Amino acid sequence: MRWVLVGAMVGSTVASDLLQSWAGRRQGAVTSLGRLASLLRQWPVMLAVAFMAVSFFSFLELLKIADLSFAVPVSAATIVLETLLARVLLGERVDARRWMGAVLVAAGVLLLAGS
Repeated sequence: MRWVLVGAMVGSTVASDLLQSWAGRRQGAVTSLGRLASLLRQWPVMLAVAFMAVSFFSFLELLKIADLSFAVPVSAATIVLETLLARVLLGERVDARRWMGAVLVAAGVLLLAGS
């Protein structure tokens, strides 16, 4: 059950972050309250907020059945997925240092999986 909650938490966090980035790129710089209000009314931002709520409540449920020393480090798996998807979906340039960081985080999550 804890890995289902980890998956829900990580997946919804990644979805929220990608939607926020995409909406921000579409909107452009927020230079006034009017542009901020416009950004907040866009469906990607509203959906991102819903995904963050799922992530938050998944994390709370995870804390009920797992130690904090497990839950917080394993949430770093978002870094791995976000690095990959930033490259693939958003077309961002990801340098070797960031890839290496993502690999190290993935190794840490794998170490936690054994506990």
